[in-house]
Amino acid sequence: MVANTCLFCRIASGDVSATVVYEDQFTLTFLDHRPLFPGHCLVVPKEHYETLASLPRSLVGPVFETVQLLSQAVELALEAEGTFVAMNNRVSQSVPHLHVHVVPRKKKDGLKGFFWPRTKYASEESMAEIKQLIASAIVKLKK
Repeated sequence: MVANTCLFCRIASGDVSATVVYEDQFTLTFLDHRPLFPGHCLVVPKEHYETLASLPRSLVGPVFETVQLLSQAVELALEAEGTFVAMNNRVSQSVPHLHVHVVPRKKKDGLKGFFWPRTKYASEESMAEIKQLIASAIVKLKK
Protein backbone atom coordinates (compact mmCIF):
# COMPACT_ATOMS: atom_id res chain seq x y z
CA MET A 1 0.00 0.00 0.00
CA VAL A 2 2.83 2.44 0.84
CA ALA A 3 4.34 2.03 -2.62
CA ASN A 4 1.16 3.48 -4.12
CA THR A 5 1.26 6.65 -2.03
CA CYS A 6 4.96 7.27 -1.28
CA LEU A 7 6.55 9.56 -3.85
CA PHE A 8 10.00 7.97 -3.53
CA CYS A 9 8.57 4.45 -3.84
CA ARG A 10 6.79 5.58 -6.99
CA ILE A 11 10.07 7.02 -8.33
CA ALA A 12 11.90 3.77 -7.47
CA SER A 13 9.25 1.72 -9.29
CA GLY A 14 9.38 3.97 -12.35
CA ASP A 15 5.80 5.23 -11.94
CA VAL A 16 7.04 8.80 -11.41
CA SER A 17 9.95 10.21 -13.37
CA ALA A 18 13.06 11.64 -11.78
CA THR A 19 16.52 12.56 -12.99
CA VAL A 20 18.31 9.40 -11.92
CA VAL A 21 22.09 9.62 -11.61
CA TYR A 22 22.78 6.18 -10.14
CA GLU A 23 21.01 2.92 -9.39
CA ASP A 24 22.08 -0.41 -7.96
CA GLN A 25 20.31 -3.42 -6.48
CA PHE A 26 19.36 -1.65 -3.24
CA THR A 27 19.44 2.09 -3.89
CA LEU A 28 18.37 4.80 -6.27
CA THR A 29 19.96 8.25 -6.50
CA PHE A 30 18.33 11.18 -8.26
CA LEU A 31 18.70 14.93 -8.43
CA ASP A 32 16.59 16.89 -5.95
CA HIS A 33 14.07 18.92 -7.94
CA ARG A 34 14.53 21.83 -5.48
CA PRO A 35 18.28 21.73 -4.87
CA LEU A 36 20.31 23.75 -2.43
CA PHE A 37 22.89 23.88 -5.24
CA PRO A 38 23.00 22.16 -8.66
CA GLY A 39 24.06 18.56 -8.14
CA HIS A 40 22.12 18.13 -4.86
CA CYS A 41 21.25 14.41 -4.88
CA LEU A 42 18.92 12.23 -2.86
CA VAL A 43 19.98 8.65 -2.12
CA VAL A 44 17.04 6.39 -1.23
CA PRO A 45 16.65 2.69 -0.53
CA LYS A 46 14.44 1.17 -3.22
CA GLU A 47 12.25 -0.44 -0.59
CA HIS A 48 10.15 1.72 1.71
CA TYR A 49 11.67 2.56 5.08
CA GLU A 50 10.62 5.76 6.78
CA THR A 51 13.61 6.40 9.04
CA LEU A 52 17.14 5.25 9.71
CA ALA A 53 15.87 3.26 12.70
CA SER A 54 13.53 1.27 10.44
CA LEU A 55 16.24 0.43 7.88
CA PRO A 56 17.29 -3.22 8.32
CA ARG A 57 20.92 -3.63 9.40
CA SER A 58 21.55 -5.61 6.22
CA LEU A 59 20.83 -2.48 4.17
CA VAL A 60 22.80 0.05 6.24
CA GLY A 61 26.03 -0.91 4.46
CA PRO A 62 24.63 -0.87 0.91
CA VAL A 63 22.80 2.44 1.43
CA PHE A 64 25.81 4.20 2.95
CA GLU A 65 28.20 2.74 0.38
CA THR A 66 26.06 4.53 -2.20
CA VAL A 67 26.11 7.71 -0.10
CA GLN A 68 29.92 7.47 0.08
CA LEU A 69 30.17 6.93 -3.69
CA LEU A 70 27.86 9.87 -4.41
CA SER A 71 29.71 12.20 -2.07
CA GLN A 72 32.91 11.47 -4.02
CA ALA A 73 31.18 11.68 -7.41
CA VAL A 74 29.47 15.00 -6.67
CA GLU A 75 32.79 16.53 -5.59
CA LEU A 76 34.60 15.23 -8.65
CA ALA A 77 31.87 16.07 -11.14
CA LEU A 78 31.16 19.57 -9.93
CA GLU A 79 34.65 20.52 -8.76
CA ALA A 80 33.22 21.01 -5.29
CA GLU A 81 35.48 21.52 -2.30
CA GLY A 82 33.39 19.13 -0.25
CA THR A 83 29.88 17.86 0.34
CA PHE A 84 27.18 18.23 2.93
CA VAL A 85 25.56 14.88 3.75
CA ALA A 86 22.36 14.93 5.81
CA MET A 87 19.30 12.95 6.73
CA ASN A 88 16.13 13.92 8.54
CA ASN A 89 14.09 11.42 10.55
CA ARG A 90 10.42 12.44 10.57
CA VAL A 91 10.93 16.13 11.52
CA SER A 92 11.64 18.15 8.35
CA GLN A 93 11.33 14.99 6.27
CA SER A 94 9.25 16.28 3.34
CA VAL A 95 8.73 12.74 2.01
CA PRO A 96 8.33 10.05 4.69
CA HIS A 97 10.81 7.69 3.02
CA LEU A 98 14.42 7.44 4.22
CA HIS A 99 16.60 9.66 2.05
CA VAL A 100 20.08 11.06 2.36
CA HIS A 101 20.93 14.46 0.90
CA VAL A 102 24.32 14.78 -0.80
CA VAL A 103 24.97 18.45 -1.53
CA PRO A 104 28.04 19.90 -3.26
CA ARG A 105 29.79 22.59 -1.20
CA LYS A 106 32.33 25.32 -1.81
CA LYS A 107 33.79 27.71 0.71
CA LYS A 108 31.72 30.89 0.97
CA ASP A 109 28.82 29.30 -0.96
CA GLY A 110 26.33 31.03 1.32
CA LEU A 111 25.02 27.92 3.08
CA LYS A 112 25.00 28.69 6.79
CA GLY A 113 23.42 26.87 9.67
CA PHE A 114 20.12 25.27 8.83
CA PHE A 115 18.52 28.07 6.82
CA TRP A 116 18.76 26.66 3.36
CA PRO A 117 17.50 28.57 0.34
CA ARG A 118 16.04 26.05 -2.09
CA THR A 119 16.33 26.84 -5.80
CA LYS A 120 15.31 25.32 -9.12
CA TYR A 121 17.31 24.26 -12.14
CA ALA A 122 17.36 26.87 -14.91
CA SER A 123 16.13 24.29 -17.42
CA GLU A 124 15.70 20.59 -18.08
CA GLU A 125 18.90 20.80 -20.13
CA SER A 126 20.95 22.15 -17.23
CA MET A 127 19.55 19.39 -15.01
CA ALA A 128 20.48 16.77 -17.63
CA GLU A 129 24.00 18.23 -17.87
CA ILE A 130 24.52 17.97 -14.11
CA LYS A 131 23.18 14.41 -14.17
CA GLN A 132 25.66 13.45 -16.89
CA LEU A 133 28.59 15.00 -15.04
CA ILE A 134 27.78 13.02 -11.88
CA ALA A 135 27.08 9.79 -13.76
CA SER A 136 30.42 10.10 -15.56
CA ALA A 137 32.23 10.70 -12.28
CA ILE A 138 30.63 7.55 -10.84
CA VAL A 139 31.95 5.52 -13.78
CA LYS A 140 35.47 6.91 -13.18
CA LEU A 141 35.30 6.16 -9.46
CA LYS A 142 34.09 2.59 -9.95
CA LYS A 143 37.00 1.67 -12.27
